Amino acid sequence: MDPKCKHHSHTSFPPRRCFLISISLILFLILLLLILGLTVLRPRHATTIVNSVRIAGLEASLKSPSLSLSLNLTLSLDITAHNPNHASFRYDEGSARMYYRGQLVGLAAIPPGEVEAEGSVNCVVDLTVMAGRLASDSTAYGDVIAGAMDFATETEIPGRVTVLGVFKHHMVSYTSCEVVVGVRSRTVENSDCRYRTKF
Repeated sequence: MDPKCKHHSHTSFPPRRCFLISISLILFLILLLLILGLTVLRPRHATTIVNSVRIAGLEASLKSPSLSLSLNLTLSLDITAHNPNHASFRYDEGSARMYYRGQLVGLAAIPPGEVEAEGSVNCVVDLTVMAGRLASDSTAYGDVIAGAMDFATETEIPGRVTVLGVFKHHMVSYTSCEVVVGVRSRTVENSDCRYRTKF
């Protein structure tokens, strides 16, 4: 045997080095997911927009001796929920409220649902004045005689967007509208709406 010849054996990584490499790869993947979740896939505001407000029903009568008011009013809100995110927006049961000069006079539930990624969902919500709420309100009595009543409507829809099936972002979408109801014309004479979303 030639004494100059040497036997070469396959070298292997020590177990500790393999462990450190594995941990480094796992940490890198976690960091990559965090970066994607916080930048590329950062959740954007889901919005709720009131397309129109119309009168679905209106009956008003006055009783002169007692100065009482009988009002049967239903406002129909055409609403669109838009989701600009790359993941679906799931929303829980929401609520719609109607106010007359700061007093709650109507309440309705908005059923839960889901808006697909970068999609929109349309729904109609009817708000009816609760029976007897304005019967003895002298201001409402005067507004009916004048021919116009000012109402405010609010909607609130809570939901969440789940990014990569792991990162959940909760948000609430709000709308608020000022509505002028023409008693004689039986139409919505004016409406002004504002929108906001809160994480």
